[in-house]
Amino acid sequence: MLPILEQLITSFIASAAFGIIFNTQKESLLPCGVVGMAGWVIYFLMTESDFDSVGATLAASFVVAVISQLFAKMYKTPIIIFIVAGIIPLVPGGMAYDAMRNFVENNYNLAVSLAAKAFLLSGAIALGLIFSEVINQVIRKTKETPKIKMKRTP
Repeated sequence: MLPILEQLITSFIASAAFGIIFNTQKESLLPCGVVGMAGWVIYFLMTESDFDSVGATLAASFVVAVISQLFAKMYKTPIIIFIVAGIIPLVPGGMAYDAMRNFVENNYNLAVSLAAKAFLLSGAIALGLIFSEVINQVIRKTKETPKIKMKRTP
């Protein structure tokens, strides 16, 4: 119970703090923290349940995008505010740093492995955001499209 509480608190603080750096409105800081916390909790629970980290990142970024879309409508704020703050806990910055450090230290096997993993995680973030937007657009189009009534011919 304690590790999940620590994960909730630290991911909330990281996302909300990045919201401050990103210069969001004060009213949006709490939702930014909630978006990042939700995404990180999905990632954390999936990886703790022995899911692959790439799949967990894909699912978490999808959740971040869906919640961001909802918050953007609720708070009448651009969606980018919530998405950027929300994906911050998912970004594999430490892994990319370790990859570059290993390149510099001539440890190429580990460096390539870490760089490939960071690349896959980054791609999973992008795909999760894209999937969410595509589904949102499909839903929006089906609501807007008027149904055409077919006339029966005798």
